[in-house]
Amino acid sequence: MTENRSPSSFLRTIGWEDGHVVILDQTRLPGEQRDVRLRSAEDAWEAIRSLRVRGAPLIGVTAAFGLYLGMVEALEHRDADLADELERCIDYLATARPTAVNLTWALHRAAREIAPFVSAGRETVLDQLLAFALRLLDEDIATNRAMGTHGLPLLEGKSSVLTHCNAGWLATAGYGTATAPLYLMRERGYALPHVFVDETRPVLQGARLTAWELSRAGFDITLICDGMAATVMDQGKVEAVIVGCDRMTASGDFANKIGTLGVAIIAAQFGIPFYVVAPFSSIDFSLASGREIPIEERHPDEVRRVGSAVVAPDVPVFNPAFDVTPARLVSAIVTERGVITPPLPEGLDRLRRRTEQPSHQEQRS
Repeated sequence: MTENRSPSSFLRTIGWEDGHVVILDQTRLPGEQRDVRLRSAEDAWEAIRSLRVRGAPLIGVTAAFGLYLGMVEALEHRDADLADELERCIDYLATARPTAVNLTWALHRAAREIAPFVSAGRETVLDQLLAFALRLLDEDIATNRAMGTHGLPLLEGKSSVLTHCNAGWLATAGYGTATAPLYLMRERGYALPHVFVDETRPVLQGARLTAWELSRAGFDITLICDGMAATVMDQGKVEAVIVGCDRMTASGDFANKIGTLGVAIIAAQFGIPFYVVAPFSSIDFSLASGREIPIEERHPDEVRRVGSAVVAPDVPVFNPAFDVTPARLVSAIVTERGVITPPLPEGLDRLRRRTEQPSHQEQRS
């Protein structure tokens, strides 16, 4: 097994190295680029919950490795029941974060693929779980590159784009989702658009992660406060908006980092195309509309503090991690299987019907 399965040495967000799962601790960025080893399902759960790894695709890959680690630990006990322990580990890891559907998608897919091997014994199950996690890592890189290929024509010729949060390399095993077209443009020698990066309060994923990542990769960027997006659009400085997705419904409504809804409304006001990049694994066909998406609420101190500085002690806080953007504000959805344009529900249904992959509802039955 190779130690670094990323397509280049640009960034390794997660990997399998010397018998260990290694992640890039994103809570340390941009000040420190530090790797952390995961040794248990609890380590993987904490890494997902604490945002050491974040971004829907990377959460799914981390969960797959966490399932392997959890089963290694569980099967050290000779009286452990394989099927029971597998179910227990899946249920535990699924509680790490509720909104990003890739978490449960990866865990339920692992359960389906491992089921035929349960009767073969412990070593076979562990071998298959590790092989699944490594395969999911490789698939994520290929999926993101395919989304980049499909999304590139939407950005070709654009002099400037705006993105929110981090749907970049750091949110995946490679290339990113919303940034995948940009990385493909760079690889193929296209003229690169200027990128406006929203800071993304309250955890500042745009300022800490996207600005660092894209600058490091050689893109021309401008960091702006979230409240400045309307001004740069009004001044004609933005020709397209491109964002990622944590969960999309059958209607095309989708959840993404808090603040995305506001950006979409502003883009619609100024007639700027608003693109969403979502792997098929982030589309939850069991949900009819965005009102059904569970929205994670995080600790109030994320709002009360900026870094280590307390700016609003002891005040009530509402801190949803995501908001839901309605399909009517979306110009196109980019998936690894092509681009979907309005009417989005019909396009998503055609995508679902022509794929061999079962829907999320089927996966959970």
